[in-house]
Amino acid sequence: MTVISGSPGWYLRRLSRMGPREVGGRVGDAVRRRRWRSARPHGPRVTGARFTAVLPAGALAAVTPDAAKRLIAEADRLMDGHAEYFGVVRDDLADPDWWYDPKTGRRAPSGYAFDVPYRNEDAVGDIKQIWELSRHQYLTVLAAAYAVTGDERYAERVAAHLRSWWAANPPLRGVHWISGIELGIRLLSWVWIRRLLDGWPGAAGLFEANPVALHQIWHHQRWLAAFPSRGSSANNHVIAEAAGQFAAACAFGWFPASARWRAGALRSLERHLRGNTFGSGLNRELATEYHGLVLELGLAALAEAGAAGRPVPATVRLVLLRMTDALAAVVDNRLRPPRQGDADDGHGLVVDGAGTDRWASLLATGDAVFGRLAWWPTVTATDVRTPLLAALIAPGVRDVARPASRPAHFADAGMTVLRGPAGIWCRCDGGPHGFLSIAAHAHADALSVEVRHDGVDVLADPGTFCYHGQPEWRRYFRSTLGHNTLELDGGDQSGSGGPFLWTRHARSRVLVADPSGASEEGVARWCAEHDGYQGSVHRRRVELSSARRELRVVDEVRGRRRAAVRLAFHLGPAIAAELVDDRAVLTWTRDGEDRSAVLDLPGQLRWRAHRGETAPPLGWYSAGFGRKEPATTLVGTGFADGAEGFTTVLRFRG
Repeated sequence: MTVISGSPGWYLRRLSRMGPREVGGRVGDAVRRRRWRSARPHGPRVTGARFTAVLPAGALAAVTPDAAKRLIAEADRLMDGHAEYFGVVRDDLADPDWWYDPKTGRRAPSGYAFDVPYRNEDAVGDIKQIWELSRHQYLTVLAAAYAVTGDERYAERVAAHLRSWWAANPPLRGVHWISGIELGIRLLSWVWIRRLLDGWPGAAGLFEANPVALHQIWHHQRWLAAFPSRGSSANNHVIAEAAGQFAAACAFGWFPASARWRAGALRSLERHLRGNTFGSGLNRELATEYHGLVLELGLAALAEAGAAGRPVPATVRLVLLRMTDALAAVVDNRLRPPRQGDADDGHGLVVDGAGTDRWASLLATGDAVFGRLAWWPTVTATDVRTPLLAALIAPGVRDVARPASRPAHFADAGMTVLRGPAGIWCRCDGGPHGFLSIAAHAHADALSVEVRHDGVDVLADPGTFCYHGQPEWRRYFRSTLGHNTLELDGGDQSGSGGPFLWTRHARSRVLVADPSGASEEGVARWCAEHDGYQGSVHRRRVELSSARRELRVVDEVRGRRRAAVRLAFHLGPAIAAELVDDRAVLTWTRDGEDRSAVLDLPGQLRWRAHRGETAPPLGWYSAGFGRKEPATTLVGTGFADGAEGFTTVLRFRG
């Protein structure tokens, strides 16, 4: 079934996931939008504004030469007009059209912002392509290049683009005034642009002495105060809104409402950081890239408080500390975190060049701000962002209990990581379907496993690829068949009501979690089950023997006597597979060395290898948003009669 976001049926399904308070708030939003259509004040007059939230002396000197080199190389590409967003190469950044989508060739319509049908790709284009450039994170890169080099070409390009954007996007006109997360991230970018350009003679004239800039900054904050994400939508979006609002109200606190905006944003940030994060430190959306986004936004807000000398509740720092410790706990031996749930390549603050490791950067910042624990993985990579944030955030934590050894089972999130020799890493998923009633960024992946060897995806989570405009691909990449788990009777474990809406959630529970392998056999064990298939329960056991370098997966279907089964194992793009009957020989190369494994598959099922199929999609891997490549997927079909399980054994050679 094709579900159209914005259709009458979709609105009914979306309404069914809201509580009375949220419905009332959204009715108020609708009334306010109608009123704002004809009432757009210019904002208060500001005189004598000064920017004082500057970097401390010596902060830039802490940027290492290799990080600076990557930054300058990226800035020079941008100066030449070149960039790539979500797999689409652009060469028009010297003088961009802010409403143009290079992917479809369409240009978004003008008019009152809330009238623009941004979910309709035929009318607007790919909204992610249009929005991404206007987060102005490429301008923070150029501003950072100016700060590091003193080359005014970078500053002048930033100024020209900001003036162009402000002229093309007056308040409440067009696509860039629709989504709060876009406004919040854009404000955060503007704060850092002003900070990084502080040594440039034109900085004050671009911002605090510029009536157009003041008009834009005021309207952005007024918008965020009026239309916060609420209720079932209060996920990572509300964190971005609050972080951007707080940053602007601290650094650009030049308006009569600044103190009120700052206090409200801080309350929202504190509340939603707690609400969006498990006690273990993992993000409740169970979408790893959003863990990274929220952590980046929270650290940026903490830095802004430091720059302005504003206190923040201790819980803000505590949540960010726990998020950082959790990230350190779940990464593999190459510092790659799980590939779980949705991922759209979103970042909170970008001041680094291409090739900078996002996760190493976050761990480096965590080390500088909170201090690393003895079990943390070693980080040798360098970045620009860490010394800048660390210069603004007071280091250290007080009287906080932190894990004495590396956690491997996160009971509240239902995530368990089994580890073996030579970088064998296995993530087992027995957690909640997603966050809040719509679970917007969840996938139907209950009891899925993700297996790596020395950082290489062997049994891979295929990723996300897209959000809007390509419903068949959106369905595939978040489907049960699109993950390393078992599908019953051709349906997903959880029920979808739209591209960001789940109307029925599978409930999982972990029965056994012994990731340490403390048993006599030295075998790490995990077992969980879910009730997503009406009348049946899927139970899965996973055992990792370090001595045998062997992973054993046993699937059972309990309940109905007979059900059609599809069991899928998605191989990473680097893995070549030779399938003969129910045995697959897997080969790949890592750092010039040939590696291999044998995958013995359940003999009760008929096995086929699929690669790069489109009707319907099957056999794909998405390394990042907007990008996909063929990869081998092994699918076994047959029936479960409740009497026996399906056993899969993965043995690593050498």
